[in-house]
Amino acid sequence: MTRPIWSDERTAARLLDLKPEEFRSLVEAGHLPQAYELAPGLRRWNTAALEKIASGDAADGRIGW
Repeated sequence: MTRPIWSDERTAARLLDLKPEEFRSLVEAGHLPQAYELAPGLRRWNTAALEKIASGDAADGRIGW
């Protein structure tokens, strides 16, 4: 199975081992990045960016969300 380039909220939460409600709360608090609006009403998270967060590779002091 190939890894998606973009993840919906449920998949993004699952990548970080969170419930969708927990994921949404962390996004709203600014602890996780906002989704990109790929088209009107179509919001997705960059899967590679979420994987960097999960592995700790995003914690280089230059996080800009």
